[in-house]
Amino acid sequence: MKKILLMSDIHANIVSLKKVLDDAGNVDEILCAGDIVDYNPWPIEAIELVKEHGIHCVIGNHDRDAALGTPFGYNQDAEISCRWTHSQLDLDAQRFLLSLPEKSILKIEDVSFFLCHGSPEKLVDEYVYPPPTTPVEVIRKYLSTVQTSILILGHTHIPFIQCFPEGYVLNPGSIGQPRSGDPRASYVVMSISNGKIKFEQRLIEYDIRKVAEKIFEFRLPSFLAERLYLGI
Repeated sequence: MKKILLMSDIHANIVSLKKVLDDAGNVDEILCAGDIVDYNPWPIEAIELVKEHGIHCVIGNHDRDAALGTPFGYNQDAEISCRWTHSQLDLDAQRFLLSLPEKSILKIEDVSFFLCHGSPEKLVDEYVYPPPTTPVEVIRKYLSTVQTSILILGHTHIPFIQCFPEGYVLNPGSIGQPRSGDPRASYVVMSISNGKIKFEQRLIEYDIRKVAEKIFEFRLPSFLAERLYLGI
């Protein structure tokens, strides 16, 4: 049996990331649908944890924009955070983030995966929400487009798992800044055994106060701390 940890949107929240890695236990692979950095105050440390644990990651819009220092189209709080994150990234960190692919196609135990941050049509920047916000027909079309068994997306910070005869489309939710109304870190453990696939959606508590205090210490926008308690 293979166990695979599916995650997304770490957003420099190493308190939550460490808790998730500990909670998941021993896994064979870790896949991340982008946005390692921004919003929270440990961008370099988050990158180092991704490297240390061999996390297979694609690039997210905040990875790209923080590395380049180009927060175009962001709200005021997000723009401040993105520019601050850019100031914290050394050249090696910038190069690492920009080296991440926009998509990744891989196979584990004869199960094929397509991994991206946005959607197969707009790999980094499109929001795909749980149905009915994004119609189920559109989500199924994306799965048909990539022609893999599993399509993993991020970006919205809202988890869902959609099953079709052809396979599965899922968003594991956000580790670093949940927006589903539940402040707990969200991720998925997937198992493959004798050709059978199972998903376990997990929600775990972490020390939000520790993250919030660091946000205030670095004088990042207070809303970035407040939203962690609310899961929005």
